[in-house]
Amino acid sequence: MQQQHLLVGVDVGCRKHHVAIGGPGGITEQFEITHDARGFAYFFGRVSEQARRQRLPVVVGMEGTNGYARPLDQLVKDKGYTLLNVNNLKLARFKEIFASPAKTDSIDAQQMVTLMMMAPFMEQVKESLQPVLTVSEIEQQLKRLSRRRRQLVQEKVNVQNRMQVDLQSVCPGFLDIIHKVDALYVLRFLSFRSDLRQLARLRPATIRSIPGIGVTKAAVLARWQSSAVFGSEIAWVGPMIVEDAKRLLQLKEAIDSLEAQLEALVKQSLLARILDSIPGFGTISAAEVSGEIGTMTRFASEASLAIYLGMAPLDNSPASIRERNRRNKLINGLRQP
Repeated sequence: MQQQHLLVGVDVGCRKHHVAIGGPGGITEQFEITHDARGFAYFFGRVSEQARRQRLPVVVGMEGTNGYARPLDQLVKDKGYTLLNVNNLKLARFKEIFASPAKTDSIDAQQMVTLMMMAPFMEQVKESLQPVLTVSEIEQQLKRLSRRRRQLVQEKVNVQNRMQVDLQSVCPGFLDIIHKVDALYVLRFLSFRSDLRQLARLRPATIRSIPGIGVTKAAVLARWQSSAVFGSEIAWVGPMIVEDAKRLLQLKEAIDSLEAQLEALVKQSLLARILDSIPGFGTISAAEVSGEIGTMTRFASEASLAIYLGMAPLDNSPASIRERNRRNKLINGLRQP
């Protein structure tokens, strides 16, 4: 059976991308492009020339990892070419089966073309290549904003954990009295002075002047002041705590802003509204799942969607014993392994 498409494999890098083009006779051209307007123009010039010469429609396969494919992936779709997302884990498995001389970016681009050539004949290979369909701008915003929120939430957890350890070492007893270190009034209190030792000497009226601190919370802080003790490292660890408290305040504000934007976008997305109506789904969960799915037309069955979301455990036991299972790692970034 003769190949009916011009196949283009793009091994995506941070600053440069390696390209391989395959026609009915095999690999016809390989080159490297820079991640800029000049490189993109050269890419489309070479692909268009090959398509014109061989009179074949173009199919481009790319590994969509780490966001480095943007904006080339969108430019490919704007050009009218078919765009396939190459599953990086299955591509790695494919390269293990069909071993190449060495691991280089140019060889990886060749292997993508080979993978696409074999797709019509092997059902398992087809699963490695997922068409990238056009999704609405609302869903694109939901995806980018919800991913941004998750990154900031993770940063918040890291900073908070670090600050708690530091507080235990130089301000023993503080956490026992405060209990919730990420409360707004606590963060504002910790960042009120550059030297934490000065906080133990603040007057009640000064403490109550801090936003969010009333009589009740001021009384809690006064209890700490009455027994405040500082470790020997307070001179240089204290400023770190103040810096972390300020960063947590910034992160809280940024996360709140993103959540407000997501809430407004969910109301504009049919898929997100349906998800939000399911018991147990909140607005943020609906925004995340809707943004990652984009459009339900991407999935041929419920099983495909379940695998994509990481909700389909795989058997991890002999055929005679089906009791244990393992988590499927061939999933997108919605749920990290």
